[in-house]
Amino acid sequence: MSASRRFLCTLSHSFPHKSTLFPFSRSRYFYTLAMSQKQTKPNPFTSASASVDEAVTSKLGGLSISDGHVWKPKSYGTVTGSNAASAADVQTEKNNVDLSRIFLNPNLLENFKVDNSTYSLAQIRATFYPKFENEKSDQEIRIRMIEMVSKGLATLEVSLKHSGSLFMYAGNEGGAYAKNSFGNIYTAVGVFVLGGMFHEAWGSKAGEKQAQFNDFIERNRICISMELVTAVLGDHGQRPREDYTVVTAVTELGNGKPKFYSTPEVIAFCRKWRLPTNHVWLFSTRKSVTSFFAAYDLLCEEGTATSVCRALDEVADISAPGSKDHIKVQGEILEGLVARIVSHESSKHMEEVLKDHPPPPADGAGMDLGPSLREICAANRLDEKQQIKALLQKVGSSFCPDHSDWYESHSRNADRSVLTNFLQAHPADYSTAKLQEMIRLMKEKRFPAAFKCYHNFHKAESMSSDNLFYKMVIHVRSDSGFRRYQKEMRHKPGLWPLYRGFFVDVNLFKANKERAAGIAKSNNDIVGHVNNGSSTSTIDGLANEDANLMIKLKFLTYKLRTFLIRNGLSILFKDGPAAYRAYYLRQMEIWGTSAGKQRELSKMLDEWAVYIQRKCGNRQLSSAIYLSEAEPFLEQYAKRSPENQVLIGSAGNLVKTEDFLAVVEGGMDEEGDLATEREEAAASLSPSVKDTIQKKEGLIVFFPGIPGCAKSAFCKELLNTPGGLGDDRPVQSLMGDLIKGKYWPKIADERRKKPYSIILADKNAPNEEVWKQIENMCHSTRASAVPVIPDSEGTDSNPFALDALAVFMFRVLQRVNHPGNLDKSSPNVGYVMLMFYHLYDGKSRNYFEDELVERFGSLVKIPLLKPDRSPLPASLISVLEEGINLYNLHTKRHGRLESNKGSYVQEWAKWEKKLRDTLSANAEYLNSIQVPFEFAVQQVSEQLRKIAKGDYTIPSTEKRKLGTVVFAAVDLPAAEIQGLLNKLSGMNSNAEAFLEDKPMDNFLRKAHVTLAHKKSHGFSAVAGYGLYLHRQVPVELNALLFTDKMAALQAQLGSIDDEKIVSKNEWPHVTIWTGEGVAPKEANTLPQLLSEGKATVVEINPPLTVSGTVEFY
Repeated sequence: MSASRRFLCTLSHSFPHKSTLFPFSRSRYFYTLAMSQKQTKPNPFTSASASVDEAVTSKLGGLSISDGHVWKPKSYGTVTGSNAASAADVQTEKNNVDLSRIFLNPNLLENFKVDNSTYSLAQIRATFYPKFENEKSDQEIRIRMIEMVSKGLATLEVSLKHSGSLFMYAGNEGGAYAKNSFGNIYTAVGVFVLGGMFHEAWGSKAGEKQAQFNDFIERNRICISMELVTAVLGDHGQRPREDYTVVTAVTELGNGKPKFYSTPEVIAFCRKWRLPTNHVWLFSTRKSVTSFFAAYDLLCEEGTATSVCRALDEVADISAPGSKDHIKVQGEILEGLVARIVSHESSKHMEEVLKDHPPPPADGAGMDLGPSLREICAANRLDEKQQIKALLQKVGSSFCPDHSDWYESHSRNADRSVLTNFLQAHPADYSTAKLQEMIRLMKEKRFPAAFKCYHNFHKAESMSSDNLFYKMVIHVRSDSGFRRYQKEMRHKPGLWPLYRGFFVDVNLFKANKERAAGIAKSNNDIVGHVNNGSSTSTIDGLANEDANLMIKLKFLTYKLRTFLIRNGLSILFKDGPAAYRAYYLRQMEIWGTSAGKQRELSKMLDEWAVYIQRKCGNRQLSSAIYLSEAEPFLEQYAKRSPENQVLIGSAGNLVKTEDFLAVVEGGMDEEGDLATEREEAAASLSPSVKDTIQKKEGLIVFFPGIPGCAKSAFCKELLNTPGGLGDDRPVQSLMGDLIKGKYWPKIADERRKKPYSIILADKNAPNEEVWKQIENMCHSTRASAVPVIPDSEGTDSNPFALDALAVFMFRVLQRVNHPGNLDKSSPNVGYVMLMFYHLYDGKSRNYFEDELVERFGSLVKIPLLKPDRSPLPASLISVLEEGINLYNLHTKRHGRLESNKGSYVQEWAKWEKKLRDTLSANAEYLNSIQVPFEFAVQQVSEQLRKIAKGDYTIPSTEKRKLGTVVFAAVDLPAAEIQGLLNKLSGMNSNAEAFLEDKPMDNFLRKAHVTLAHKKSHGFSAVAGYGLYLHRQVPVELNALLFTDKMAALQAQLGSIDDEKIVSKNEWPHVTIWTGEGVAPKEANTLPQLLSEGKATVVEINPPLTVSGTVEFY
């Protein structure tokens, strides 16, 4: 019987010394120790990621081994052939066990009763990185990343995002897992593809190495996470040319909290076993990290694998190419990049790994491996079970000798009481206690998660009436669950993270007195050690908040296929072309797609909608095979023009990358300075820096809030304010509680009757459905709309914090004779308030505000709470959370049924009384934390007047972008340039004669000196100026050169931080005018024309120095 099998059979009460789980050290001997047979020393670079409690849990390694020996991982290397054969013999012997004799006996679990001698032992079996939802905007994260790298605190690591699905492998006995499942076609495909990787890498030695690999990761409790990229599991952005995997994480599970290898360690591990690696770049200087983000901004709307990898290779400090070339195995369509903050030492570690672990050979390249994955699936396409069987048989017994996870585990799910028994039993070790703590919290808070338990057939030999084994799948059903759990972790730092792909082995057993005493003593020692130890809040020298900084950067060429085409199919076929158009336009608005790309994509997607509906009729195209139709369509569309090729990125076999690398957005000139019809059209699609509400238009002021936010009181005050909003437009208010029939159609009628009036919409406007009505109203009646919202910090999942909710409830309960009958006499005030509160559920504050700004171009905030207030009392927090939990229970069972009906009538009545009593008891506090109403009215009035007059700057949001970057330039003040020309005209007759018949006010709307253009100088040249973005630089203008077709000012650039700014153009200049039909880039020829006597020069003496800023266009 193997040690891993004995692990859950008996528990020893011996307490061995701590052993190092990591198979190789991070010290300077890190990579030479890999081949040593001696026990590894403690890692000198271990930091807060190996916190005290984690370090102590490793003492429990001996608890799992009945003979009392300390488990020690062997050094970094493969096991011997005899050991591998022995392991295979054990697995073969295990296959002969009559599994049904044990697991199909229903009395095992029914007769298992939890008592004082019952213990549970839980070990994480497979997992991927925790899912962290960023609280800050992408732009804020980018700024923080640049700051950390610039100060030498960290390195930015960037990797390719291959377009596939998560696959985890922990050995034959450890199991194969998909994101939230196992024992299905996904894991069978994963095992098949991974097995094929061994054949490709090791050739004739593949079988031997497969067995050794299984034995190694099972003995050392290691889980390998991979991106599984294949054409047989459904279409993503592009069907891969080959079926393959790329290792994305290596995790030591040990007997405690999982420990993830750093990327250099992952590469060293993979190269030892010849596993496929990803392409990784490191950026360790301010120049390189700013250049990286600039490169992404250049490529975000038209980047493909070739252009992106080439650009990153040029700006990165270290580039470690993957063993799988994305272009060759996946194709040109690149899903995105993953950028994350890692230790500053990562660059040094990476250099050591690349030096000591060169890329391994591929001994099996070109070998005939028999039927491929696609051939096997095609031959068995009518039966999923037959597909699984054929795949596993083809894998072979050396890699997958036991198929019970596929054929047995799902035949009968374990009873739900497994989870109850697990939580009620005593924890056998610290890890189990932490997992129990996690699951209890998720269940108590009613997180959107499922805890599915299955029989563990790998433990058949150890099963008995008082020793039960299960596999638990922790499936988080919504991203909101991860966000809410992160919030809990901030309040309870000791909580273990909530992982993506989370599988746990559970052992329920009875312990005699001696064994129970040993477990208790061990747990007491551990708790004491943890409590007395010094906890730390850093990971690899980084604060936890910074250690988790990560951002995903996706490319439009991928998103147009997956989000706009594939995900829009159901809308197109169910709701029609108009709804589909609204869907894709909304997506592009959310992404901040540039106006030019929106126009191009809209044209293409409208054609796609007509094409696919004609071809499929009323039968919707399956999203799993959508590329069968989309790819030929995109290929033909791309052939029409170079601009279309850039838009599509790559399609079919005839659209080659080199054909369009240098093509830029259709018709755009080199410098983009001079006003054109294209610019004016683009400007109409996106608001300018300052948006003015035209006096010939109307205005709708509306309130996305909650009852009690004082909207009626504000409307009354605004209505009676002398002078209204500072103009002569009439102001009227319509109170929703007094309007009979549908409210918003009534507002639309009033808008048509009085098109130039200002309407105060005195009704809560809580969701996108209402916002869309207001948008449509604005378009159809020539009006602008301004959302007015209560200011609040909000939460991860709601734009209003609990203190704001408490104030709103308190205000409502002070009302008497309210027109809408929501006042102190209403019996269900609390329920109604919670109903409104939950209309915003799932929206963070940032998302809420960004959404409104994106839709309406403005935002007014009502001051609500004093900034120096004391925290919300515990009694108020308790009663509000109790109400929220009750509301969730009620709506889960009864939907929108009122609280005076259904199963929870008594609970609601008790809670409503408790709510009133608690609010009343805290009345003094609730009154004291609110800002004076007069002050709030003054602030709101001032903000609305600014908007009406146009003296208003749109708040920046992470979604608002200027579109794809084309060139870098120094932006100059056009007014100063115009003043220089006027002065020059009065001083020089040649200048006066040239300028007198040219209306420069119309031509010279903006001015700049081009630094680099992506078409002329390449992506990396433009990206290199990211270091100076938004920084001021002096520019000396010393001459005017002109012909009858064009004119430009000669420029000499100054320095930033004592570093000379150098333009990639041979002649730095400011183009100020071109004749009809002359491209601005032709101004580059003026020095040559001057030397030929075909141009005139006017010296500017003394030169004029103006200050400009480095910007991207």
